[in-house]
Amino acid sequence: ADELPWPTDDERALLVDNLRYVLDGRWRSVRERVREQSDRSDLLPDPSRTLGEAREHTLEVMRQLAEEGFAAAGFAVDHGGTGDIGGSITAIEMLGYADLSLMVKAGVQWGLFGGAIDNLGTARHHDRYVADTIGLDILGCFAMTETGHGSNVQALETTANYDRDTREFVIDSPTPSSRKDYIGGAAAHARVAAVFAQLITGGPDEEPTSRGVHCFVVPIRDDNGDDLPGVTTGDCGHKGGLAGVDNGRIVFDHVRIPAENLLNRYGDVEADGTYTSPIEDSNRRFFTMLGTLIRGRVTVAATAGAAGRKALTLATRYGLIRKQFEAPDETDEIIVLDYLAHQRKLLPLIAKSYAIGCAQNEVTAELHDLQTGAADDPDGVRQRELESDAAGLKAYATWHASHTINVCREACGGAGYLDENQLPILRGDIDVFTTFEGDNTVLTQLVAKELLSAYAEDVQGLSATGWVRFFAEMARDVVVEKTAARQVVQTLLESSDDDPEKSPLTDRGTQIRLFRNREDHLVRTCAQRLRRALDDDNEAFEVFNNAQDHLLKVGRARTERMVLEAFIGAIEDCDSRSAAELLGTVCDLFVYSALEDDLSWFLMHRHVSVERAKAIRRGVNELCREVRPHIGSLVDAFGIPEALLAAPMLTHG
Repeated sequence: ADELPWPTDDERALLVDNLRYVLDGRWRSVRERVREQSDRSDLLPDPSRTLGEAREHTLEVMRQLAEEGFAAAGFAVDHGGTGDIGGSITAIEMLGYADLSLMVKAGVQWGLFGGAIDNLGTARHHDRYVADTIGLDILGCFAMTETGHGSNVQALETTANYDRDTREFVIDSPTPSSRKDYIGGAAAHARVAAVFAQLITGGPDEEPTSRGVHCFVVPIRDDNGDDLPGVTTGDCGHKGGLAGVDNGRIVFDHVRIPAENLLNRYGDVEADGTYTSPIEDSNRRFFTMLGTLIRGRVTVAATAGAAGRKALTLATRYGLIRKQFEAPDETDEIIVLDYLAHQRKLLPLIAKSYAIGCAQNEVTAELHDLQTGAADDPDGVRQRELESDAAGLKAYATWHASHTINVCREACGGAGYLDENQLPILRGDIDVFTTFEGDNTVLTQLVAKELLSAYAEDVQGLSATGWVRFFAEMARDVVVEKTAARQVVQTLLESSDDDPEKSPLTDRGTQIRLFRNREDHLVRTCAQRLRRALDDDNEAFEVFNNAQDHLLKVGRARTERMVLEAFIGAIEDCDSRSAAELLGTVCDLFVYSALEDDLSWFLMHRHVSVERAKAIRRGVNELCREVRPHIGSLVDAFGIPEALLAAPMLTHG
């Protein structure tokens, strides 16, 4: 370690600032403001609190945030907000450095419940609910998931029957599996729910029929917190984490609400029961409605990234002071981060966190531009590309965070197992991130299906059987509709050899080509596999089910390629030479470790030679050694407020 070029204190401080500038991205001013506001240790979760105390504390902090104007950014200007969607996502992401319970509860109130009002409602709803939602005069919850249905939202069983005689909707839970379940806020605090239910109505000469899932504003408690008539709420009780979130259950027994409580931007019911919608196709209408709520998924991915970065900061700082065993002929023990094994635990995860952070900044910016009208071409294709990016990144980032936090706990030994050092709490709190706002396996599969079907309009909303049949009718040669490669990526590809074996593995164009070749190979072979199975007269669902492993591989490869290209784009935009050079090395480590993780596939399909495979393993070791002098700078650049890194293990090693 002594032979490596170590930066001076001044060089290190400048490097940290420049790295942070890149990571903070477009909404860096929001990040700085939230850093200042959240640099206080009382925001950290306290495991000594009872369940009730933890919930009340979280609500109290939310009230403080509301007084500081924290939530207005997430709502449109003409609805009473400031219309800075990207800033809103970024602000909630930063809460992940403090307490994930706070982030989740804030996300439910302002992102999910408030987002449903903002995006699915019309003027009558905006005027009535938005200001009070921002100020917490209305406490809401987002009642979508049911005991029997989570990912398959179209099959929700809760019903909303229109009664033309009274001009009311009757909200009902007709089966045990239609109970709304795991709903944040439903156990104690929420007074109103945004309820997703099958809208059932018919005109004067029609039989009442389901018009698909729509969202309704349904009061569930009175001002004293007691259940309203026909509403039964329950408490999910102790969970694996997130003690400050009051998850609960809701059952409706023919609860009547005024017809105006239907959030009617995409579907409405006239007085005589006639259903109208600006979108005729029911599948397209459903996915358009869900597409407006994509912000929750993007926010979950962003906050998972923050939680992973916090764990890495704690583990890295501990690894820089903890000593273990002395070298031969030495009397001083060795800092554990000077051991290659410890570097291999943490450094590739830091590199991946940088890559994910850059990709997250891009997705947040794209969402902001599309939903605020700042996009040049806000067409359906671009919206679906964003939905695919958001789905893939949510899965990729939350799986990474869950794995990273567990590795960091282990890297800190016994100290990492103590609640006082935050890692066990963080590990419990992050666990559910892989399944809420979309189960990761389902989301990764969604990415693959979109890729294979080239964003075809007709495939949206089809069942597994319908999707496979549609796919079988496509042309024999798979043509994947891709987003145009950014100029820097195209230039790098053109400057590299078409055969990755003939270019150095540190060549950026070669790295991109390896990731793209894997994606293209997987798409082509998955298509062939599906078609061969269908040609053999297998049942469509059986074909789909038997190919799920391949589909998941396609989805993950596509997302990892997108993350790499976003990281490269961020490095290209960095105007600090020293920061760009270090980021380039970190990017190499991300690529090498990603290739190493999937080395069996690259070898099995002859995308790398045996000699190159050996070079990849050696390269990870060499890059860890090269990054070692800068590891403290890399985690300091995450910009986590010091009060939120309070951990006794960091004071004595």
